[in-house]
Amino acid sequence: MEIINWEIIGCGAVCEWKSGPAFYKTQHSRLVAVMRRNAEKAKDFAARHQVPRYYTDANLLIHDPEVNAIYIATPPDSHKEYAIRAMQAGKAVYVEKPMALNYQECLEMVQVAEETGQKLFVAHYRRSQDYFLKVKELVSKGIIGDLVMVSMQYFRPANNDDKDPDRQPWRLQKERAGGGYFYDLAPHMLDIVAYIAGDIQEVKSFVSNRGGYYEVEDTISASLRFESGALGNGIWSFVTGDCESRDTLEFWGTKGKITCNTFAYQPIRVETAEGTEILPIAPPAHVQAPLIESIVKELRGEGQCPSTGKTALLTAKIMDEMLRS
Repeated sequence: MEIINWEIIGCGAVCEWKSGPAFYKTQHSRLVAVMRRNAEKAKDFAARHQVPRYYTDANLLIHDPEVNAIYIATPPDSHKEYAIRAMQAGKAVYVEKPMALNYQECLEMVQVAEETGQKLFVAHYRRSQDYFLKVKELVSKGIIGDLVMVSMQYFRPANNDDKDPDRQPWRLQKERAGGGYFYDLAPHMLDIVAYIAGDIQEVKSFVSNRGGYYEVEDTISASLRFESGALGNGIWSFVTGDCESRDTLEFWGTKGKITCNTFAYQPIRVETAEGTEILPIAPPAHVQAPLIESIVKELRGEGQCPSTGKTALLTAKIMDEMLRS
């Protein structure tokens, strides 16, 4: 493909700044159409981003003859359907995370990609960001020695909408989101940790609902084993007190430790016997841009994207195992 002509299904909030502009700012890439069920919102997005046309019917968008790649940014309950329809129509697909509602749906998507010969990418975009590539480089070079343990912590309080059954967001509806805030946010953490430290081979977990504000889990604790033999743990809670918020990743080695974040992008902290080094690395203006650039390069035969349906399938499998526990 010389030029990658993109369409977006579901041009909502995430497309405004995180992803949308990258499709038309990336070299050899164009955003030619968007789709949303609400015609006025679709028209407004298209006008503000100078997109030539908009649709309210996904079928018309999927079969647009000018398009060769489709970005799916709807809630997870429709990811599988749209992705399979797009691949069967001969389009490459880039789908938001979580990849789908569960591991089985993700597996079906990967199988269709293989059957149709179409590319399937997933928005674990931290794999292409300089911030996390630096952490991966430091771990790979042995700056902290042999990796011993990885720790993930994410805490935040429930907000007013979370506590109100009439205003709870779709991310707390299991039938639409797959499993609450954990299913929405933890894939980013588990995927980037696996990218840096190696695949997660085994997981044991405890899952609970401590706040009682909604039906899905709100507090999760897990123990992990990586393919290297390193061990790991993770703790997530979305109902902690207002005084406690945390977003921390720690990589412990035989010679030191690296501390960073998943979402906050605070300076990377490297501690060894030689002292402490602080590495400030800002995220890109459009956080998905580096991954989208890698997708465009792969579709043009010039490179390889690090986040595919197959890599995301491993994260989905770990998530399912954690929640089943």
